[in-house]
Amino acid sequence: MREELLAIIEKNSRIDLKELAVILGVQEIDVVNEMQALQDEGVICGYHTLINWEKTSLDKVTALIEVRVTPQRGQGFDNVAERIYKYPEVRSVYLISGGFDLMVILEGKTLREVSSFVSDKLAPLEPVLSTATHFILKKYKDHGTIFMQKPEDEREMITP
Repeated sequence: MREELLAIIEKNSRIDLKELAVILGVQEIDVVNEMQALQDEGVICGYHTLINWEKTSLDKVTALIEVRVTPQRGQGFDNVAERIYKYPEVRSVYLISGGFDLMVILEGKTLREVSSFVSDKLAPLEPVLSTATHFILKKYKDHGTIFMQKPEDEREMITP
């Protein structure tokens, strides 16, 4: 039940618990208990709403920053990652493979604000060797949700 429950709520965290119980074929109290256990164990870490910011009047810029760092003796990348993720502008930090060590996802109001964060706060950190900034210009799909829905053709089909 656990993996199936997680798969369902990952796609729709707002699903009604009664409906979830029916889908899983268990009692609602079993779903409630399992959800609580998953939260207590740190498996479920939070619930988020996916927003298409392009359809709002708010200015928001998202950037992917690749960061190459010198790992610290006995700590690896954890300490520098912690220093970075404590900034409120930072949405996510990942340890990655390849030419860079960390992927930092951050948000700001303008390209200049994001660039300023990178040059004034991120790049000067002692273990940071280099950065590469990539701005997200358009989202097509995020967390399994497609943002660009093609309009349906509403014309009637005419057959001879």
